[in-house]
Amino acid sequence: MVLTMGGGLAASAQPCMEGRAAGYPCDRIDLLSVIPLAALGAAGTQANDLWGWADSETGREFVLLGLGNGTAFVEITNPLTPVFLGHLAAHGEPSPWRDIKVHKHHAYVVSEAADHGMQVFDLLQLRDVSVAPVTFTETIHYAGESLSNAHNIAINETTGFAYIVGSNTCNFGFHMVNIDLPRQPKFAGCFAADGYTHDLQCVAYDGVDSDYRGREVCFAFNEDTLTIADVTDKANPIMVSRTSYDGIAYTHQGWVTDDHLFLLLGDELDEKNFGHSTLTRIWDIANLDRPVLIGTHQSASPAIDHNMYIRDGVLYQANYRAGLRTFSLNAIADGRLLPVGFFDIYPSDNASEFNGAWSVYPFFPSGVVAVSGIEQGLFLLDPHP
Repeated sequence: MVLTMGGGLAASAQPCMEGRAAGYPCDRIDLLSVIPLAALGAAGTQANDLWGWADSETGREFVLLGLGNGTAFVEITNPLTPVFLGHLAAHGEPSPWRDIKVHKHHAYVVSEAADHGMQVFDLLQLRDVSVAPVTFTETIHYAGESLSNAHNIAINETTGFAYIVGSNTCNFGFHMVNIDLPRQPKFAGCFAADGYTHDLQCVAYDGVDSDYRGREVCFAFNEDTLTIADVTDKANPIMVSRTSYDGIAYTHQGWVTDDHLFLLLGDELDEKNFGHSTLTRIWDIANLDRPVLIGTHQSASPAIDHNMYIRDGVLYQANYRAGLRTFSLNAIADGRLLPVGFFDIYPSDNASEFNGAWSVYPFFPSGVVAVSGIEQGLFLLDPHP
């Protein structure tokens, strides 16, 4: 069964039965819908990162999908019939790298394209779309300190700061921006002590390390190290620790558990460079000055792991050609992950190549999980409890 959306075809709901859903290999994850790139006005380009926004006043849910030529906005309040609301063009040239995060009701978009800076987009506009798709314009544009060529952005929603990384500023490290007033973002400082940062997560630290409890701490993935920084004082950030590991190829991304006791880390090039299967490293971060690698989880697939996030004790990991993989964290203290399910959006093979699932967003109140497929488009999935 298919439905027409904006000139493309979107597959409708299919439960995962006998290891398949609409032809996709799966285990304990159902397919709700698929919107191909053509239906998002993105034929001839590719998808990359994505994020989500849940409108707290209306209960409506939206996916913000990065594309080579901009950002697509899709309402998924009914995930069986998602609606492509419109498109925000890139600021400047197209780029295969785009990253989006949300604070309150504004989206913040960066790209590696020259002169892109940071786009700020008021998401309340999505409420009022009556005839879709709409061609949106950015609400404001931020280019403080001549910001350009940014690879990624993280936002600490507790403190109201954005952290732009991999840009032409701050020695490629953290370009910190106060976004408490979203239409008046202000440069707040740099963390430049460890060079290029590829990705990071910043939290109001509430773990067991009493030296940093109540501080703002960032966990950065810096190509060859896990680097931890105290950024409470934006004018004087402090490097807490810088830790490498055996078998390093490209320290890419990771996420901390809700109790701030453990961190999961993905290396983007180790599978391809060294020929082993998908490897996820498990760190004990009870002492932020001395993180300890306590275990690794090795999957059967040789696919490359990419972005991963944790919600309610479950790890959601985008594995390029192996699609979405989910793991229980019940045994994380023992240095182990327990496989829960998967949904493979690239059925032809699980080779260690850069196709398929770029990222996953598992934080919608409804429980719907969104996955971005580089060549495929947007997948909406329903993991079994």
